[in-house]
Amino acid sequence: MCGRLTQYHGIHDFVAALSMPNPLINNVGDQPLECYNAAPSTQLALFHQEDGYLHADRVRWGWRPHWARDRAAPINARVEKVAHGPFFREIWPHRAIIAINSWFEWVDEGGPRKQPYLIRRRDRAAILCAAIGRYPSAEHGPSEQDGFVIITADSEGGMVDIHDRRPVTLSPALAREWLDPATPQARAEHMALLQGEPTQAFEWFKVDRAVGNVRNQGPGLIEPMEEGPVSGRLF
Repeated sequence: MCGRLTQYHGIHDFVAALSMPNPLINNVGDQPLECYNAAPSTQLALFHQEDGYLHADRVRWGWRPHWARDRAAPINARVEKVAHGPFFREIWPHRAIIAINSWFEWVDEGGPRKQPYLIRRRDRAAILCAAIGRYPSAEHGPSEQDGFVIITADSEGGMVDIHDRRPVTLSPALAREWLDPATPQARAEHMALLQGEPTQAFEWFKVDRAVGNVRNQGPGLIEPMEEGPVSGRLF
């Protein structure tokens, strides 16, 4: 998964996609998020559950343990290693959902510059990505140590040869189970490894190269170029 995504709906739209009955503690605000080109280190709306409440907080995309300050903070965690490797051991128990509208990938098509593609759900519903992180909780308020990573899986050759990794996305029912602190860690690992949404749920198309500049924002970045959306090939 390349490091760029969109999160432009309002937080209540994403809550509706989760279909959670829990009362919401909203530290994000009620206005549309309007983030059309989010890069690593961006503060994004992240969901987690605590004491029966659904929390929405702005948390930095990217995290590393305190002993790894000599390297850049990863933004993704490989599902094959995340549950048992030492790097993410501290945050593996702290599950979250990052609800997004789409994400971007860049493809080498033989030209002078790579071609960006936007990937979204075919039904335009929110994409509920499995994540883990350190975020504000009853134990501590906002901190410089806060951050999150998106769990990614092998794309089995790439989505239309776009990329070899993709976010682990969950159905609303599985996303609610993922967020529930009572869900055993073994069950969470099983969901991430084996129960992500299928390729057929998505479509993808070329977009303007202006998305390559992180300073560019706006709905024009997610409009398709001349070809229509593509879907149906295997990851």
